[in-house]
Amino acid sequence: MGPARRTLELFYDVLSPYSWLGFEVLCRYQHLWNIKLQLRPAFLGGIMKDSENKPLATVPRKGQYMNKEMPLLGQHFQVPINLPKDFFGVIVKKGSLNAMRFLTAVSMEQPEVLEKVSRELWMRIWSRDEDITESQSILAAAEKAGMSTEQGQLFLEKISTIQAFGLPTTVAHIDGKTYMLFGSDRMELLAYLLGEKWMGPAPTAQCARL
Repeated sequence: MGPARRTLELFYDVLSPYSWLGFEVLCRYQHLWNIKLQLRPAFLGGIMKDSENKPLATVPRKGQYMNKEMPLLGQHFQVPINLPKDFFGVIVKKGSLNAMRFLTAVSMEQPEVLEKVSRELWMRIWSRDEDITESQSILAAAEKAGMSTEQGQLFLEKISTIQAFGLPTTVAHIDGKTYMLFGSDRMELLAYLLGEKWMGPAPTAQCARL
């Protein structure tokens, strides 16, 4: 028998494009590294409020930087990111509370489809500039991920009772120690801690070149 798999917990919010980058990298590596990936839907708005941090959309210089950086990151990570036209409205006014409550319900009741539903919500907001706040929008993402209409409706009914918390934060449990890494740019450090090989954000493409 080989060494036991190490557990990685990824806390994320679909409102964060940086969370999407980290999410896709870990989903790709979960079959290459000796790890067990546990997806943890979180609520970024709660963390921002608790830490007295400000959304990028409310800090002009950060927003300008993000507009230039995100297309490059999308290319590097091979993730189809496109910034919403109404960036401020999407991030600050609409938010992601209902979407994250829905994902929390999915993680509790049907965790096997959590990865697909999460990805579809990211695709709606960060690739196709579509809504993720209305019930029909959330249901459309769930159905596209393979969930039945009846199942989706059931989870929609539950979101009013779920108090989702709040992000791209990875918690790694390794040899009795716990490490918390913030950001999608800490994956190489994570590989070091795990004693695994880092092959870039798109390991399949890297392997094809070797």
